[in-house]
Amino acid sequence: MIIDVYPSQDNPTNQTLWIFRGSSTTVSSNSIRASGAYRSSRDSWDFDINGYNNGYFYNANSPFNQIISLSPLFASTNTIDIASVNARIPGGGRTNITFAASATNTPTITIGSGSRTISHLFMNDGGTLTADSMGIRVSGSNLPYSSGQSSAWVGAGLINKPIGDFVTGGTFDNRDFTTIDFAASGTSSGNGLVRVRVNGQVIPEPEEYALVFGLFALGFVILRRHFQKKRQQATIRASV
Repeated sequence: MIIDVYPSQDNPTNQTLWIFRGSSTTVSSNSIRASGAYRSSRDSWDFDINGYNNGYFYNANSPFNQIISLSPLFASTNTIDIASVNARIPGGGRTNITFAASATNTPTITIGSGSRTISHLFMNDGGTLTADSMGIRVSGSNLPYSSGQSSAWVGAGLINKPIGDFVTGGTFDNRDFTTIDFAASGTSSGNGLVRVRVNGQVIPEPEEYALVFGLFALGFVILRRHFQKKRQQATIRASV
């Protein structure tokens, strides 16, 4: 199960864009907490990332058992973010990065026949002696589930936490199975089954690639003409 994190293109200094995708299978019976149902401490779908004393996920403004609201992408006023993700849905004409059609929908988790909006993220900086962790909270009531049920999360949302609050440029896997209740089909271990990829730059626009390519092409033409001119001059000198 994967979460891709980018700076918001509309508000890069204050917001990050979180895109959910992937599926798994539950390995026990439990429930995912609603955002206001319990105190902010850990839940069955909260996971440690990076492991103990093995690097950290939070870079600044470290959260302590914090519940952060996740706003649906499609319902926001972040028009550049929406347009950028929409354009990368297959058939959208931009092939450098591709997202599923569900990427612009409300972040949602489905387990078995039950489904809830992912309305909040749980975040906790474990400090120097314990692991950093994060997780999800759902809207409405808790989402119960049983062992062996298929699970999946889809959609995208925005949180009011800038990309500088996270360690960027890395891929972070969960390292603790004590609280995770899902696994790959046919396995009993949850290690590495959640992957969070934090990108330091906004989703690159194809226009940026075109500009870079154009500059390289222009440089190649100038360089080629320079050497052609030198060869011509050398030929003239040799014939005199």
